[in-house]
Amino acid sequence: MAASAVPGYSPGFKKPPAMLRLKRKRLRRSEPAAAAAPPPCGAALRAPSAPARRNPFSSLDNAPRAAGTPQLGERDRRPPPPAGGSPSAALFWQLLEPVCEDKPSRRAEPSEKTDILTLTNDLHLPVAAPEVPSSPRHEFPADWSIKTRLLFMSSQPFTWAEHLKAQEEAQGFAQHCRATETNLPQSIQEPKLSTELRCAFQQSLVYWLHPSLPWLQLFPRIGADRKIAGKASPWSQDEALQQVLMSDWSVSFTSLYNLLKAKLCPYFYICTYQFTVLFRAAGLAGSDVITAVISPTTRGLREAMRNEGIEFSLPLVEESRTRKQKNSEVNLETEVANSLKVSSSMEDGEEPAPSDDDDESFSWLEEMGVQDKVKKPDAISIQLRKEKHEVQMDHKPESLALVKGTNTFTLLNFLINCKSLVAVAGPQAGLPPTLLSPVAFRGGTMQTLKARSINAKARVHLVYEDIFSLEIVGPVMPHCLHSLTTLLQSAQGGAFSAVLYTHEPTAVFNTNLDKTSPALNKETVCKDLSTCGLHPKTLDQLSQCPTLGKSSIRFLEMKDYAYTWKS
Repeated sequence: MAASAVPGYSPGFKKPPAMLRLKRKRLRRSEPAAAAAPPPCGAALRAPSAPARRNPFSSLDNAPRAAGTPQLGERDRRPPPPAGGSPSAALFWQLLEPVCEDKPSRRAEPSEKTDILTLTNDLHLPVAAPEVPSSPRHEFPADWSIKTRLLFMSSQPFTWAEHLKAQEEAQGFAQHCRATETNLPQSIQEPKLSTELRCAFQQSLVYWLHPSLPWLQLFPRIGADRKIAGKASPWSQDEALQQVLMSDWSVSFTSLYNLLKAKLCPYFYICTYQFTVLFRAAGLAGSDVITAVISPTTRGLREAMRNEGIEFSLPLVEESRTRKQKNSEVNLETEVANSLKVSSSMEDGEEPAPSDDDDESFSWLEEMGVQDKVKKPDAISIQLRKEKHEVQMDHKPESLALVKGTNTFTLLNFLINCKSLVAVAGPQAGLPPTLLSPVAFRGGTMQTLKARSINAKARVHLVYEDIFSLEIVGPVMPHCLHSLTTLLQSAQGGAFSAVLYTHEPTAVFNTNLDKTSPALNKETVCKDLSTCGLHPKTLDQLSQCPTLGKSSIRFLEMKDYAYTWKS
């Protein structure tokens, strides 16, 4: 074939493109030696002007590239660092280059220089550099999404976070269990020698989990089938064991709700294989009653909640509907100004409703005498057609459901008895949902986030500079993010940067769900929730109304003790 004359060609189903690029790279290195050697006997010399024939069956991935055609590298596809940032932020984005690559680029040839971030696995979606930063403030807004990974960077080392002594670790656990408030000075001269700082760091890494199965990764649960597949799950085929696990889970869930109702627990998460539920105590997120937020939902789940008598709302759907009505009113006013005919036909300001004659009445079939020959749609088909728009938002952030007040207790009983809460088949079959809480509860297991400091060098203007980073891996809840940034503010001299990896299904929890409620008194909220186990500054942040919308904080930077963030 003509394709055999092209060096380095091979169909994609035999060799991946990465191997071909490696082979071409070796060929280019050996070109000078090959040029010096005489051609073999009998080899036909191709005219320089004759172009190489291209195989018409080759694809773009495995087709050979011309020698003069530049190949678009991974660095060209990566988002540029944010404009107007500090030099430390530029170093930070250079450090994050291997993390910000797209999914198709993972098949590309691995670079010879191994960056420090290649030592860790990408836990979630890549982080793109946002464009519009916020104005500097002394506090960043509350982020109710769960983070799977935090990566801090500073010009000062994080040696104070390494190799905690046994006494410091034990003291940190005791401070967490006793909800001890730690107030550090604005700046610590020798962070490595500060025992108070190291104990507070250990205290901020603690969270509580149920169930506890050390050989399984129980967060995140949505899209975790691949990570759980192949692991031992003796309950998947044992109904008696499943009932024991669910009974134990119900006790833990009820314990958490009782703590929340008594304002001894600020909030907690329920992570199922299909959706996530966030329960918040009265006084948090600008609400004066207990709230529960569910996302994403489906039509079947919402219908089951209605059948159980649970009153809930769809805030994002109502907001979109209100926006459309306002737009229609604006368009109507424009049409009225342009034409009197339109004003006479549309003076009511209502959009013409679609006709439901085809669904509700079939009298026209009787008039034609073919009512027995034409098959009429059944009631279920008619209902699905009417609920078309409701079904279209399933599994999307817009399907977020809000439950308030005493209805949260009804939701508690509903979730305990809901059969669809646990997967019936697959790797997560029979596995109860994951409970995450910042405070201890019945049946909960104390866990700690994984932290490690990394030192590397980054090339800036032909000079290699030291980069110090601190990586936190695990389910990072809102209170933990605020506690860690407070510690870094004192330990790093008020200057650091951070990239935050969000569990995407929980980003919608940052939506302001109750815009009509009056502003709560901060002093009253802090007094009522003073025994919930959170620091007063953290409690003050979480009591504010959410302002991030359906997004979450992706990049956070502190400079001169002032925060800027990008979502």
